[in-house]
Amino acid sequence: MSIFGTLLSKIVGHSARKEAEKENKTAAATGASAAPTATAVAPAQVDIMSVLEDLSANSKQKLDWKNSIVDLMKLVGMDSSLAERKALATELGYTGDMSDSATMNIWLHKEVMKKMSENGGKVPANMLD
Repeated sequence: MSIFGTLLSKIVGHSARKEAEKENKTAAATGASAAPTATAVAPAQVDIMSVLEDLSANSKQKLDWKNSIVDLMKLVGMDSSLAERKALATELGYTGDMSDSATMNIWLHKEVMKKMSENGGKVPANMLD
């Protein structure tokens, strides 16, 4: 799986687990079965910010994931090393100087948010600028 694919799947997977927990609690409270039915619909668009805020609230580290690709990757439990970020930059089509890691990191964060939006994630407009 691609690095971006791994990142997205960690966020979507967390969202799916939280949704399942909510459904199980509701089912337990009403005495209904939590098993999915044959008429189940596809999951709604994943609210990326909500998922990341939930992960951040439960993290022992104070991470600036809204601005930092390093912290975003750490938040979802990924390797955030320079080598991994360079590989992600290559995967996403970065054409700048990879030895200028600050510029690359800013581009990466914006590009990751944009790609999450393009792949069904709900991302606030201010995170896409």
